[in-house]
Amino acid sequence: MSILPDETAFADFRKQCLSTDNWSNKYDKNGMQVWAENSPANNGNNGPKVHKIKCQMTIKDVSAASMYDVLHDGAYRKTWDPAMMESYDIARLSANADVGYYSWLCTKPIKNRDVVSLRSWQATEDEYIIINFSVKHPKYPPRSDLVRAISIITGYLIKPTGPNSCTFIYLSQADPKGSLPKWVVKQASQVLAPRVLKCVHKAGQNYVEWKRQNSPDQKPWLYPEQNTLPMMDPGELSIQRADSLENVDESSKVATQDSEDSS
Repeated sequence: MSILPDETAFADFRKQCLSTDNWSNKYDKNGMQVWAENSPANNGNNGPKVHKIKCQMTIKDVSAASMYDVLHDGAYRKTWDPAMMESYDIARLSANADVGYYSWLCTKPIKNRDVVSLRSWQATEDEYIIINFSVKHPKYPPRSDLVRAISIITGYLIKPTGPNSCTFIYLSQADPKGSLPKWVVKQASQVLAPRVLKCVHKAGQNYVEWKRQNSPDQKPWLYPEQNTLPMMDPGELSIQRADSLENVDESSKVATQDSEDSS
């Protein structure tokens, strides 16, 4: 059975993005909403590690096509993503799938994270979808200086609402690994997610002008024949399970902040 997402995977992701069942609204300002999936009641501070959030942004001044290009364009990301430490594509898996590496800065004293993920995409006239999930790559094992996070499913659904406007949805079900207190997860959904979405929107506003000056005809995510990455057999990859990675206990580092947050 192929590890590559099939039509069912894209349909399921679309359904999750558009669903309103079992979500609690955490943020609703200026055309942006953030929801967290309702999770079962838990005991203790370090409740369910795996959390799912969904963010929706109403964009009135950037086309769906431009927002889709922004998410794909690795060279451009270096100019607008403030959290990025390192990001690169490793190999092609098919005409619409690749495997890549991304590491990012976390709020101190939390350790920085990284992820190796399989990304696949689909573009039609009425929507653009990108989905990714964590994989094991034989040449990119976890590093000692970073915590390897797990993306169970992360992605974007972008739907045009006009020639220069769109609805932009981000959904992520992830295990950040480590013993993270509730305030960290709360901050991720209520503070960091809106901040990141604002960065993405601003990047979309500036993309057309930037791209005009930086290889304007080079878009391998739209034109697979432009892709110069080495081909890789998807069979060499396997899904990265959270329980096979070491848990890093960070709860003591943030105990002070946690007590302040609950006071």
